[in-house]
Amino acid sequence: MASPLVARKGRDLQRYEDHLRLVAGCIPYKINEEADIESHDVINKLEVLMISSPGRHDFVFPKGGWEKDETASEAACREALEEAGVRGILQEIELGQWVFRSKSSQVSCSQEGGCKGYMFALKVTEELDYWPEQQVHGRKWVTVADAYKLCRYDWMREALHLFKQRLYSSTVLSVRGLYEPAKFCFVKSTAAEQAIALC
Repeated sequence: MASPLVARKGRDLQRYEDHLRLVAGCIPYKINEEADIESHDVINKLEVLMISSPGRHDFVFPKGGWEKDETASEAACREALEEAGVRGILQEIELGQWVFRSKSSQVSCSQEGGCKGYMFALKVTEELDYWPEQQVHGRKWVTVADAYKLCRYDWMREALHLFKQRLYSSTVLSVRGLYEPAKFCFVKSTAAEQAIALC
């Protein structure tokens, strides 16, 4: 059955900055309370949703072009819906920004093949049975350890590491009563802001 939702197509509204195509994406996640794990560490119960691409055995997190009529966080939510068929609560504070070149297609980003990606965390609240790009992208829930192994891009692994740190910090602090768990507070390192990876 086809999805009643339709994915955006074309580049008419695509944002660019300094000759870089701007993209936004997210790390969809859930805490698996039913996981057969004795540990009380939330990271051990954390699962992230990754998507596949045709003809490849590795996986990525949902991401795509950030368009002029939306914010970066709105673009990240839209891409999660279109590519992975999930909705949820997006943490408004980005995990970071990465500049990278597209290996798969030099024309997928700017004329020079460069992209600037903004990544967020998305707590999944709904999984659709059918989604716009279901014929192109399969989806798979995996542990964080497996995500590191399966992930195609180093810059996405770095985003996953920053997300894991942020989630752990907010969980520890909320247990101590020092932090509101619904919000994240994170100061990006210089390395994260300037990370450049070939992918």
